Amino acid sequence: MSDLSEQLPDVAALLKALDDASYLADEPLGTALFLAARMGQPILLEGEPGVGKTEAAKALASVLDTPLIRLQCYEGLTSAEALYEWNYPRQLLAIRLAEARGEAPREADLFSDEYLLERPLLAALDHPGPRPAVLLIDEVDRGDDEFEAFLFELLAESAVTIPELGTRRAAYPPVVVLTSNRTRDLHDALKRRCLYHWIDYPDIARVAAIIRRRVPEAAESLTSQVAVGVARLREFDLAKPPGIAEAISWANALHVLGAGELDAAAAERTAGAVLKYAEDLGTVRRAGFATLIGQDG
Repeated sequence: MSDLSEQLPDVAALLKALDDASYLADEPLGTALFLAARMGQPILLEGEPGVGKTEAAKALASVLDTPLIRLQCYEGLTSAEALYEWNYPRQLLAIRLAEARGEAPREADLFSDEYLLERPLLAALDHPGPRPAVLLIDEVDRGDDEFEAFLFELLAESAVTIPELGTRRAAYPPVVVLTSNRTRDLHDALKRRCLYHWIDYPDIARVAAIIRRRVPEAAESLTSQVAVGVARLREFDLAKPPGIAEAISWANALHVLGAGELDAAAAERTAGAVLKYAEDLGTVRRAGFATLIGQDG
């Protein structure tokens, strides 16, 4: 990790680098990411959908100038899909070619690196350096208990066991970022292996600053109004409260339509950029889009 110590001498350096990568992190998050990178310990980022957990991992990879290797978790995800699979068509072809030559293929030849298809976890462990890859295990709460248990060896040892090949240990252990929307509780055993940070919704000023970074063409007054409007939307009982991504999309939609400010008519015309459920749209429509308008007081 000596290379990382030169790249990231302290938290302030990381915060500046993240800022240069257009990711505005506060000091607590910057500290958590700094410790994960420098200590070589996985970090679990939890928070509501849309607060920037995935973007934090992407920005960290950009700062480190290293690949981001992403594993998107889902119900039913298996270790084979996450780690490796054997290239069965190529193995079958090798068998037929050997038979055509009158040879008997050896099992050791068929189960070698030549026929191994790396999936995200193994690709992160086998990354050749010179800096560790950033391994993003996204929405780990969507996986099941068996998959969580499978991750233990990887997180604890930066290694996995392939029955046919033995244990593969990372020469450059990846910087592992796990994210969770807390759709279910994760095992204590998994959490013990990780640093932990909760990412809350940013305050209005920070949301406005983020929007200005991502939609620089939009008027400054518009970005401030959108930040206020998103904060007010979160006060409603919505199925999907808007996050940072929705705030950026909303500001961009308003700008594309030529809106210089957010009024009730413009808010309703662009509601599909920020509200993603018919029930949520109905809730806000009944309250009136004018309730979203105005400066934060």
